[in-house]
Amino acid sequence: MTTSSLSEVAAASTPVGKVTPRGVVRSEWLKFWSLRSSWIALAASLVVLLAFGVIASATYSPPTAGNSDQGMGDGSRDAVSLALMGSPLVSLIVGSLGVLLFAGEYSTGMIRSTLTAVPRRLPVLLSKGVVVALLVLVLTAIGALVAFALGAVGLDGEKISLSLGDEGVLRSLLGFGVYMALVAVFGVALGALLRSPAGGITSLLGILMILPNLTSLLPDSMGDALEPYFPGTAGEAMFSLHRSADSLSPGAGFVVFAGWVALALSAAAFRLQRTDA
Repeated sequence: MTTSSLSEVAAASTPVGKVTPRGVVRSEWLKFWSLRSSWIALAASLVVLLAFGVIASATYSPPTAGNSDQGMGDGSRDAVSLALMGSPLVSLIVGSLGVLLFAGEYSTGMIRSTLTAVPRRLPVLLSKGVVVALLVLVLTAIGALVAFALGAVGLDGEKISLSLGDEGVLRSLLGFGVYMALVAVFGVALGALLRSPAGGITSLLGILMILPNLTSLLPDSMGDALEPYFPGTAGEAMFSLHRSADSLSPGAGFVVFAGWVALALSAAAFRLQRTDA
């Protein structure tokens, strides 16, 4: 979509008279669906989640003396982790979507129209976060449930096979949706803070996927103590079916990751209020 057409969408969705939170959310909702990248990102996240989950479940083989440490034979696997095998790539997709929702407006120049329509600025940041969080939450939670159901067919008869009614399964699948919604909001915050699609996506990748691996450069005791509190590690704890000895509980993981998201939103809000578009 061109800059001119985006400006027309903004103008058409600009509230007449007093700016209200509901009006800003409605404007951002219309703007979201007017962007082709939004449709592509949502569809891609669902396809990746289902494809990875189904393939991982269908190709699973029980651990033996010869393959216990290799691939799908890893004894630490369970039906939920197989269904959510695509979570790293899905998190990158939805996080990038969040980045583009805000940083993309700086690239096209549309941000001037947006902030002219909503001079207080902060409602724009919050509304973008609300819109993308709700959509990603619903889509990924449903996708996780479907991936689990399809994966159960491939795991029929296996020891790791589970049903939706088993302890922790539903919590894990819904927790996955909550985690992805927070990742999308984290992306919005990075996009508003850095104002660059490339910079925001690179930062997202580094924070969620590369940062935890850097603990290997630290002394063992320090690395083990810090790693559970990194954003990506804490987020993964939210939807893990089984808690390892050195990981956070799902509730603690939610609190820690939500804290990181709140910190990023606060930094983005500060810059949005203090600097010009």
